[in-house]
Amino acid sequence: MVKIVIDARQASLGEGMKVKRILPFRKQRMVGPFIFMDHGGPVDLRPDLKKSMDVLPHPHIGLSTVSYLFSGELVHRDSLGVQQVIRPGEVNWMTAGSGISHSERFEDPGILSENSLELIQTWVALPEKYEEAQPSFENYKPEELPVYTGKGVWMRLIAGDAYGLKNDVSTHSPLFYLHVKLDKEARFGLPEKHSERGIYIAKGKLKIGSTVYSAGQMLVFEPGVDPVIIATEPADLMVLGGEPLGERYIWWNFVSSRKERIEQAKEDWKQGRILLPPTDDEEFIPLPENPFKPRDNPSPEPLS
Repeated sequence: MVKIVIDARQASLGEGMKVKRILPFRKQRMVGPFIFMDHGGPVDLRPDLKKSMDVLPHPHIGLSTVSYLFSGELVHRDSLGVQQVIRPGEVNWMTAGSGISHSERFEDPGILSENSLELIQTWVALPEKYEEAQPSFENYKPEELPVYTGKGVWMRLIAGDAYGLKNDVSTHSPLFYLHVKLDKEARFGLPEKHSERGIYIAKGKLKIGSTVYSAGQMLVFEPGVDPVIIATEPADLMVLGGEPLGERYIWWNFVSSRKERIEQAKEDWKQGRILLPPTDDEEFIPLPENPFKPRDNPSPEPLS
């Protein structure tokens, strides 16, 4: 029923910013097109830590980054000239395609005084025909993301389609992505039509059969199963999946179906051929010195 359980690994993105890294995992590199997943926070946004927690400009190719906040606030800037504040319940969907750079910074003193930031960051690999698409960015407000409420169940569709919910978030392959809240003893089931499906437990506990699963675990399910999922305490879940795209190589922030494209992206960043955000171009993350081949280095460092 449960094909594999992935226990999140601790990673650090700098002083004050610890994350739980879920994907990629050596035995489960992707779930549908989802190739990367980090759970950041909750963290203490003390003013003395603010600068060290900023994510400096860095590049991407061959993927879409998807940012979703439980609490706090971030300012996104990218090489398209976009500057966008993201708040809880919103979705930032940035498609890198042939190449983009962006930063995420903590700038609101009011948010800092609340001492709270918690977010989920995922990367969605692109089908081969879109890997070299023009970069793009969209921010979607909560009112654009349909919500379902039922007996002890609340869910927001972030992207794709599932449980009869659809929205206008622009995707490039069949997928689904939801934020789900369950009350204690609430029952929940997986969407049926997608071949690869997973649940990340951000908070709380779930029981499937006689086994209890806890926060910080991702459950990846066998195709076609329809398990009864029971919350043994209030739970927050990220439910995701879709159709597989085939093998992908990942190195740092670069994803591609071709090894040689990764090497090109590395050189492009070193030579400045991927532009910096025009309103955030005074510093950046340099290309890491890493001797591993793309497929042997499955743990990108920046959160986004």
